Order: sequence, then C-alpha cells, then structure tokens
Amino acid sequence: MATPRWKQLADELANEIAEGAYPPGTKLPKITELVAAGRGSRTTVQRAYSDLTERGLTIGVQKLGTIVSPILGKIHRDGTGRYMRVAREQNGARGAFAAEIERLGMAPVSKTDISRGSPPARIAELLDVDPSAPDTVLIRARVMSAGEIVVQLATSYFPGSIAFGTQLEQQDTGAGGSKSRLEELGHGQRTITETIDVRSPSPAEANALAIPVERQVYEITHVARSGEGRVVEACVHVVSTTLWTLSYTWPIDPPDAPGDPA
Repeated sequence: MATPRWKQLADELANEIAEGAYPPGTKLPKITELVAAGRGSRTTVQRAYSDLTERGLTIGVQKLGTIVSPILGKIHRDGTGRYMRVAREQNGARGAFAAEIERLGMAPVSKTDISRGSPPARIAELLDVDPSAPDTVLIRARVMSAGEIVVQLATSYFPGSIAFGTQLEQQDTGAGGSKSRLEELGHGQRTITETIDVRSPSPAEANALAIPVERQVYEITHVARSGEGRVVEACVHVVSTTLWTLSYTWPIDPPDAPGDPA
C-alpha cells in the first residue's frame, strides 16, 4: 500500500528538523508557503503538521504558528533513581524534576500555588483525612516548565499535621525539594508506589500543556510512605506521552532472598 502524501511530507519535515534545517525554537514555513512550493495541498500540509505535533517534534503557538519543539526527543523520568537524595539535590537542584531538566541543559521553572484545603476523595483516603473537613492538607499545585515550555502539571498533597507551619509552605523548599524537608522533619519517605494511567487530558490540562485535546497524557499517582507506613505525600503528575519516557528498574529474586535455591 502506498504511503499517503501527508505521511511522506511529515517524514520529510521530520528529517529536515533532525538535520538542523529547522533548529529547535524556530518556525516552520506557513502552510500556504509549502503549498506554493508544491509540497502538497493545504489538507496534506495540515495533516503533516498535525503528525509532527503528535510526534512531539513541533508545538502550535498562538499567533506564531508551528514551532519546532525546544525539546527534541523525550524527557527521561527514571522512576527508580529520581527521588534518591543524590539525584534530587544534584548541583543544588530543587527536587527531581529540576535535576532532570537541568541535565537536558535547560532551565527548570516551576510556578507554584500553595494553599491549605481539602483533597479529592481518593487522595483523602490515602492520607487518612476527612474529605469533608476544611484545611486538612497542604496543597502545592505546580505548573512546571523546561525554559518556556510547560511540560508537567503536578499537584502534591501533604497531611496538615506534618506540613503546616514548615518550609513546605514556602515557594522555595530548598535543595532537594519537599522530600528533603520531610526527611528533616522526621518523616523521611522510605517506600514509593506509582500508578500510571493513560487518558485524554481535560480541556484545562490540554490548554496548560499546549497540546491537542486528542493527545494522550500520562497521569502518575505518586504515593510516598514513611518507615512506619504512613502516607506523607500524594502527588498527581500529568505529562504529555509524546514528551516523556517513563522507566523503572527493580531486582527480581536477589541471590540472598529467602528460599533461593542456590
């Protein structure tokens, strides 16, 4: 079966981006310009541009047009090592996200709305607080960017009995972020559970992430427990599937495990 012309054009443009004809952050030609150059009909070019956006190679910017993404490739989220102190405090980083973005050579930016409030029912159950009671948790709702590109929405919930009146209520939580502050408060996180769902974004999420509503997102529900088993943080991350790669590593049947046949 012959490859559709729009797909051929998308592949051609992707190769041109990879070869540096259109560097990160620059504009692609207007649709009318490619049509005039004989590279396809208006519908063909529109579908090709949509495909490039789906691949994460371009973004649509209102009044500017189609821009080559400043982030070519994907942000690697290593769920195994990202929360270790050495990773989250690397070069004075303010947590795991900042360290990941700095490793890309980009500037991490986080706009944080801090409030006291009541969490959603499923979060209240995890934190063992009454969902109908006022001001039971500290909420840190973040819009997180790599340079000027919003790449993650993350909302953390902490039990008020732990977090109220601490540095967790400040904009800058210091080197290592909230996890290092919890450690200092005697509530160090010892185990983490992450549940990953793939879903469509809400209109508000799509607008914030500057992605089409048709694009899928990862919703990562992060639950951190202290050594006593208490949930001391629950966080919901929302990221575009085309911008992020998620990886996890864990041992299977280590040699010294009970019952090992060796």
